[in-house]
Amino acid sequence: MVSTDETTEPAVEEPESRESAGDGTGGTGESRPARRRSVAAVLLVLALVAAGAGLFVRAQQLRDTPATDNLALTDTEATTRVAGDVSSALGKVFSYGPQDTAGTKESAKQLLGGKALQQYAALFGQVEKQSRDQKLTLTTHVVRAGVTRLSGTGAHLLVFLDQVYERQGKDPTTAAAQLSVTAELRNGHWQIVDIASR
Repeated sequence: MVSTDETTEPAVEEPESRESAGDGTGGTGESRPARRRSVAAVLLVLALVAAGAGLFVRAQQLRDTPATDNLALTDTEATTRVAGDVSSALGKVFSYGPQDTAGTKESAKQLLGGKALQQYAALFGQVEKQSRDQKLTLTTHVVRAGVTRLSGTGAHLLVFLDQVYERQGKDPTTAAAQLSVTAELRNGHWQIVDIASR
């Protein structure tokens, strides 16, 4: 029989350190929370890189759209210049008097080209005769010229005109006109190459 005065305490083993044995790294790696933070940081960087690449591609697409190629939306100076040149040209080629058709014809040769010059030349013979026979004077004023499309060498405009007809011995008559005009930059000057009534 064993005496109860002597008690034997069971041996207690010290648990191994979590950092040395419990994380499966053999005591040389990081703790699990530190590893999780590292993985999260890497994923965040990858997500930011992917988002940045997506934004770059989208910005490039927007930059390459036809709307951004239209200088009428971005270049005020060039837009003002083409509108001024075309307005001045239309005022000259559509203004004449019975004694000044030769000057108008010469202006047309310089300010018009392509299809516009061919159309003008075909009609001007009739206009010249009418002006001479009826003592007719036509004065054209551009009320407004809007540039709808502009590139480095070409432009499309919508032009509103007021034309005043004066026949000898009669009151002047005013008529409004609306034209669609195409112009091209040639030798540093805008030349009208197509005119269509609207």
